[in-house]
Amino acid sequence: MLIYVCNSAHGFGHGSRTAAVLAELASLKPNWRLVISTMLPAWFLALAYGSVRFERRECRWDVGVIQVNALGVDPNATLRALDNLEADLPALLDQEAAWIKAQGEPVLVLGDVPPAAALLAARVKAPLVWLANFGWDAIYKPMGGPFLTWSQRVLDLYRCGDLLIHCPLSLPMDWGLPTLHVGVTSSRPRLNLNDLSQRLNLPQQREQLVLISFGGLGMALDASLLERWPEHIFVAPDPRIVTMPNGRLLPPGVRPLDLMPLASRLITKPGYSSFCEALSQSVGIHLVEREGFAEAAVLRGDLQRHGHHRLLSKAQFLGGDWELNQPLLPPRQVPLRLDGAEVAANALIGKAEK
Repeated sequence: MLIYVCNSAHGFGHGSRTAAVLAELASLKPNWRLVISTMLPAWFLALAYGSVRFERRECRWDVGVIQVNALGVDPNATLRALDNLEADLPALLDQEAAWIKAQGEPVLVLGDVPPAAALLAARVKAPLVWLANFGWDAIYKPMGGPFLTWSQRVLDLYRCGDLLIHCPLSLPMDWGLPTLHVGVTSSRPRLNLNDLSQRLNLPQQREQLVLISFGGLGMALDASLLERWPEHIFVAPDPRIVTMPNGRLLPPGVRPLDLMPLASRLITKPGYSSFCEALSQSVGIHLVEREGFAEAAVLRGDLQRHGHHRLLSKAQFLGGDWELNQPLLPPRQVPLRLDGAEVAANALIGKAEK
């Protein structure tokens, strides 16, 4: 069986979520072929999948939104990119459909969450499953103007399919499909914690360790702000952090997730996979506001309902007012289930073998 994944490269969160589900799938069906079709970089996929075998095909299936940094978007650049993608898709569909047919294997197409996955699945006559907490229709519609036309076009494609695996922390996805609601989808830490702690000279008290992570684009960090919090040790992927005595660089080959069992808090932007990983490891989230992206407000509300948290303005983050001396605010509702990746993997097996 060939699982062909059209994976958005808008951010690392889509790739992390898919990797979490496919790692569970590989443990259950180790002989199935996993093909990740995406513009996500090879180094990221190798880190996300670890020992799970997969093949990568370098394909751009969607645009998402063009970001100026981890907290802002560029609408005009997004519209230009959408037009360019539309021109490129026919040739890409011809290429990938021919490749899939040449494999001579039964295939299931998984979309997370490029709308064009529907076109590919139709071309190769394969079942189509969506793995999503939102579709680009819900992102484009609030942007208004010419994005309204794009919103309707991608919604029409999302309404094609055999199953929607509906992840939590979600926007409305009224796609008229059979739907399976799942819990948190997160991979697992996979490195030795004692070795990590010694390697980075981390504190023994979990409350003292804070992670700073803003996803694939990152966020410029004024390392001198760490002086405001001398009682904490900070780990981040930004090399500037090591200019401060209480700063530690996240080593190559180590995911923030791998360090989360040693940390008490994560400073981050609204992001699905970062939230899932932190919730799965009981890490409190200090959330920095994000503008111009519809998912951000939904994630903030769901964090308040289901996770320990504090909310920070962008000005607070940039000024170092990170509220680490304040208690985490408790969730208003019950925690989310943590078995989403396993449930989703079993759903894929059931659909593929049907």
